Amino acid sequence: MITLKSKRELGLMRDAGELVARAHKIVREMVEPGVTTLEIDQAVEEFFAAQDAEPLFKGYPGEGSVPFPSVTCMSPNEQVVHGIPSAEPLRSGDILSVDTGCRIHGWCGDAAWTYPVGDVDSESQHLLDVGEEMLNVAIEQMGRQKKWSTVARKMMKLAKAKKLSLVEKFVGHGIGREMHEGPQVPNYTTESLQRDDFELQPGLVLAVEPMLNGGTSDIRVLKDQWTVVTADGKRSVHFEHTVALTADGPIRLTEGVGEK
Repeated sequence: MITLKSKRELGLMRDAGELVARAHKIVREMVEPGVTTLEIDQAVEEFFAAQDAEPLFKGYPGEGSVPFPSVTCMSPNEQVVHGIPSAEPLRSGDILSVDTGCRIHGWCGDAAWTYPVGDVDSESQHLLDVGEEMLNVAIEQMGRQKKWSTVARKMMKLAKAKKLSLVEKFVGHGIGREMHEGPQVPNYTTESLQRDDFELQPGLVLAVEPMLNGGTSDIRVLKDQWTVVTADGKRSVHFEHTVALTADGPIRLTEGVGEK
């Protein structure tokens, strides 16, 4: 079910989005060679606690028997999403996808960004550039199109033009009082998906989150029951904003994520 939000509710969601953006600022400032993803996760957890914000990820039930153990998903290099923070130090040349969210005053915010660690190679930089471009295109087109499938089609066209693969096993989602609400927000479209297409109308709030792989779109899940990696070991990026659609166009409720 799709629930449209009022202006007052969007204001409350902006508060959550601002906290998520501040958490990502902590991440950006910490991402450098020698730092561990566990240290970054602990800093974000301490920040949310200081703000009396509820982390959305820690304890989240998975398909297996293991709840997610951390407040952030830390997914370096070939990890696509749902990576678990570790004591392994980051190295120059790595890329790190970080996803986190929180709830405050009963409303949620959720955002992801992929950060370079030191100097990265041209292939990784291409992934980073196109991933960010794709998110920007999707948000821009939300204010111009009538149906989500038209936006998704433009995302597919961009991925194909840049010779990259869109991950199809994971999609974006509606967001509000809960992190995952209707509708599902795929970054691609097919004839079978047309049945679940939806109108883009004021009050709609979506977590838009394209994931792009440098090789195949196929993925697999590691034995920890959470970490998703590319099937061919090539790198992946993940970019996400919580976006509200208003009569004046789309607004990034997590504005500031990824900025220096």
